[in-house]
This record gives sequence, structure tokens and C-alpha cells, in this order.
Amino acid sequence: MEQLKRMAVFATVVDKGSMVAAAAELGMTPSAVSQQIRKLEEGTQVSLLHRTTRKLTLTEAGASFYQSCAQILQLAEQAEQRLAELRDAPVGELRIAAPVGFSGHLITDALAPLLRAHPGLSLRLFFHDEQIDLVEQRIDLAIRVGAQEDSSLVARHLGDWRMLLCVAPTYLARCGVVHSPEQLSALDWLSLNHDRAQHLNLVCGDGSSQRLRIESRVACNNILSVRQFTLAGMGVSVQPEPEIREELARGDLLVLLPDWQPAPVGIYIVTPRRDAQPAKVRYAIEALRRSLLGR
Repeated sequence: MEQLKRMAVFATVVDKGSMVAAAAELGMTPSAVSQQIRKLEEGTQVSLLHRTTRKLTLTEAGASFYQSCAQILQLAEQAEQRLAELRDAPVGELRIAAPVGFSGHLITDALAPLLRAHPGLSLRLFFHDEQIDLVEQRIDLAIRVGAQEDSSLVARHLGDWRMLLCVAPTYLARCGVVHSPEQLSALDWLSLNHDRAQHLNLVCGDGSSQRLRIESRVACNNILSVRQFTLAGMGVSVQPEPEIREELARGDLLVLLPDWQPAPVGIYIVTPRRDAQPAKVRYAIEALRRSLLGR
């Protein structure tokens, strides 16, 4: 590293034409600049400059060496410029991990405007319901649902999503009108869980609550599959309200017992523990926050 510093000093001396001018440019004293040049020549065992009382001239070796030093300085300046771009503007590849339920319009609505506004930004998406190692996969940020316990990551709570009990009209026509939570245990359940038997906690608008034991007829680890079985009229499932707004608006899904709802789930943006985030991550977090929470 010291040798690189001396090469930078040497190139500045040549560019400025004197030790004094180079010292002013570098914020050093002329004697310190002279010492750096002397150590450079001692280290290479080659004379680089002819010194007179009036001016400095390059030796043949010095002229050749200067070209290499100038190239190194240029590359260093380009590297600094690239870092500044990454810090100040959303450029480069943005790598995002999210649950598969976000693979529809939710991510598109949030990030398509960002990509249109910044042509230097590219996007790589990883959809997994299972959590992946953000550091190993070089993930810039992840969207996660539910409480976050990994202290090695930075989690930002965006807000909470309502969860709804949903059925297709065809299933409701078969099972009949549901008036109370007590009737739910007898229905066919479709669950995002491989455990056949589980408990469902419901809260009413008046503050009362119910805890029910239910058994899943269909259980899987993919929310989109659970939703498709629900749309096919195979039973009841718990769905996040923002993901099914279109199905609700079209009447493809209906809400059972709208006064009774499962506990909402927290939506988090998770990033590796870093002090300074590049602009692409900061811009993406803000875009996701506005879109996912409707703000």
C-alpha cells in the first residue's frame, strides 16, 4: 500500500511540474513529497526524475513508469466514482428475496416504477417461502412475514397485514352459511403448514376471542397453491388481504365471518447488518414501503 501511495505522489509531481505544486495538491509538505519520491527511487533502484534548481524532468525510466502510475490513478478515480454512484444513485444489480406470495403484482407494482426511473438498475428476484441465507446468497434485502428473531440481520417493521378467512362461492354453497366460529372446525381446511392438526386464534371486533382446533385436508408450503385450492372450492384458508384484493373484488373469493379475523402478520424488510446501505437498497426499501403498506 505504501508503494501505491508513492506512485500516486510521483504521478502528481509529474502532472503539476514541481514538488511544491504537488504538495499543495496533496495536502503535504514539499519535504514530505520529496521524501516519498526518494523512497520510491530507492525501492525501485531506478532514477525517475532529473532535478535542477529550475525544474524537474523525467528520465526515460521515469517517463515509462509515469504512464503506469497515471493509469493506476485513473482506475482509482473510476473506482471512487463508482462507489459514489452506488452511494448516491440506484445503479447495479439489486437482489431481493421474498415469499412466493409476493411473486405476483405486489413486487411488480412496487419496483417497476423504480426500474423505469433508473435505467442503470437491474433486478434479480428470489422467491422462497423458506428463509434463505442473505449473506451466502448475496441478497441485498428480503421481505419477510412474521416475527424476526435473527439478531445478525437488520429488520425494519413496515406494518401489519390483515388476515382473512376465505372460501370460494362454490364451497360456501356446499357447506351452507357460517354464522359463528364454532362451525369452522367442521369445515375443510387448506393450510400453509405441513402439520395436519393445528390451532386457529380468532379475534372479534368487540375484543372477544376464540381458539379453535382445526385439521387440514390440504397442507402445503406454498401460499399460491393454498390459494388455488381455495379458488377451486376445496375448503377454507387464511389469506393475507393485500394479496387477494383482486379475487375479492371479482367475487372469486368470499370472506367468512368478517367480524372474526386471525391475528395480523407483521411485514418486515430485512437486510444484512451493514452501517451504510447503497442507494439501490435505500430506494427499494422506500418503494416497497409505499407500495406494500399503501402509503
